[in-house]
Amino acid sequence: MKREFLGTGWKYPVTVEADGSVSSSSYDENIRESILIILGTAKGERLMRPEFGCSIHDYAYGTMDTLTRRMIENAVYEALVDWEPRIEVNEIKTLTEKASEGKLLISVDYKVRRSNTQVNLVYPFYLKEGA
Repeated sequence: MKREFLGTGWKYPVTVEADGSVSSSSYDENIRESILIILGTAKGERLMRPEFGCSIHDYAYGTMDTLTRRMIENAVYEALVDWEPRIEVNEIKTLTEKASEGKLLISVDYKVRRSNTQVNLVYPFYLKEGA
């Protein structure tokens, strides 16, 4: 199995090493960081690629009912299927136990295609700015 398929790129967030080089991430860490970038980017935010990102940001400040939670789960699923070909998305769940604090936790269960590694990432989505 060639792990090169999983990739190497700039570390997110971007940091500089003591020798002046840019920090990099590889393999599973690079995939995790890519997912964070996809979910943290609102569609239309990137001028040269306005379709990149995830539409979950459209749901900030909204009512957090069952329908909205399902729409958020669907938005996350579609964004990851569109923008992260190295994974297979198994399940997206919204967890509301922190909603009273202005935070919706989004659980992303996925499999790294090349290695069949199962991973769970919990993404904190802030329902109100500055939360």
